[in-house]
Amino acid sequence: MKAQLAKLGLFDARVPRYTSYPTAPHFGGGVDSSLFARWISLVPRGAEISLYVHVPFCRRLCWFCACRTQGTQSDRPVAAYVDTLKSELDLLARNLPEGVRLSRLHWGGGTPTLLQPDMIEDLAQAIKQVVPFTDRTEFSVEIDPNEIDAPRLDALASAGMNRASVGVQDFNEDIQRSIGRLQGYEVTRWAVDEIRARGVASLNADILYGLPHQSKARITESVQKLLSLNPDRVALYGYAHVPWMAKRQQMLPSDALPTPEERLELFDTARRLFLWDNYAEIGIDHFATKDDGLNIALKTGRLRRNFQGYTDDTADVLIGLGASSISRFPQGYAQNDPGTGAHTAAIRDGRFSTSRGHVFSSEDRLRGRMIEQLMCEFRIDTPDLCRRLDISAQQVHRILQASAAQFGGLLQLDDQGLRVPHEARPLTRMIARSIDAYALSKAGHSSAI
Repeated sequence: MKAQLAKLGLFDARVPRYTSYPTAPHFGGGVDSSLFARWISLVPRGAEISLYVHVPFCRRLCWFCACRTQGTQSDRPVAAYVDTLKSELDLLARNLPEGVRLSRLHWGGGTPTLLQPDMIEDLAQAIKQVVPFTDRTEFSVEIDPNEIDAPRLDALASAGMNRASVGVQDFNEDIQRSIGRLQGYEVTRWAVDEIRARGVASLNADILYGLPHQSKARITESVQKLLSLNPDRVALYGYAHVPWMAKRQQMLPSDALPTPEERLELFDTARRLFLWDNYAEIGIDHFATKDDGLNIALKTGRLRRNFQGYTDDTADVLIGLGASSISRFPQGYAQNDPGTGAHTAAIRDGRFSTSRGHVFSSEDRLRGRMIEQLMCEFRIDTPDLCRRLDISAQQVHRILQASAAQFGGLLQLDDQGLRVPHEARPLTRMIARSIDAYALSKAGHSSAI
């Protein structure tokens, strides 16, 4: 099978991760702050929406990271940024219809746990005043075990955090040194124990494959250590080496990176360990315990994909707060200015910092839903698409036929749609690319595996 995957170009391909459609490089200038405000005003009264809050600051900049972050050793810019977020929430309140409640709240970064306890309490309260919690609201926070303590965990738990996300990457010290992130197992174990001691029952963890100096033995040891922490969900991400976009990645020893063939072996080694430990496989790179919401969503056809990966959130609207955050509405995407200074200046001027986005066409909705089905369920359901989008089966079949033709009969195509057999699942992102009507970004993408 590996020879067939190689023949189809798996080990050479660079394709998007498809956390959106179209992907972010294709956002343009047709969406501005006034249109963004208009979309907010069109949220139905009494609806549930989700919020993403981006905190771009880090004490140290990890070399492997390609996120929009900036270093700081002082709390002063962090406190000023929290004030900007509160002003942004005031703007949101002026445009949001009455009765809107919160489905999901996620604090990401960067390092949201840089916030001191008073900042955590202040920001959480400001959010609740604009978009109140329900008894079903999930509030998750990305936690850096190197940048957390008991008072901050107390503040987060008091604010309503009920899901924590802990980044691991790899537990091997040589690998940690090569990527500029030292984080021992005991430090991580302490953070997990302290999180659970405060009644936060749900735990996510991230681990990477494809890092410098990784081997099957080393990733086996790291996964086994991670399993000892009993996370409810695990994201097994492939390290995206894009030093032309993230300059700090030039610090990594590129000659020590595994080959694409070795990356596939590393992924499969980790995958088998999660399956042996009775985790359910979710999409292309997530694993969850049998009673976790992701697994339930998969079984009931409610699994979704967004900028945080896989989700069981069914809200139609996701609003991003903070510099570079992306919002999703039924009408399209809107992204805030990526520069902290420019974002702050816009908010001080009494307007959202929306700098670009994308308005959905009917073709976008069709192909976007096809790609989401593919990424979540490894199939594309023609009857479902026809019902949802009021289109003909012939229109769907034309797209699927053109896609299947590129993969040498490996995909299963019939009147019900397209299915990806298990052995072909490593090709999923490439199959999604064959459905994507937009040209590949000149900026380039990460390895397909």
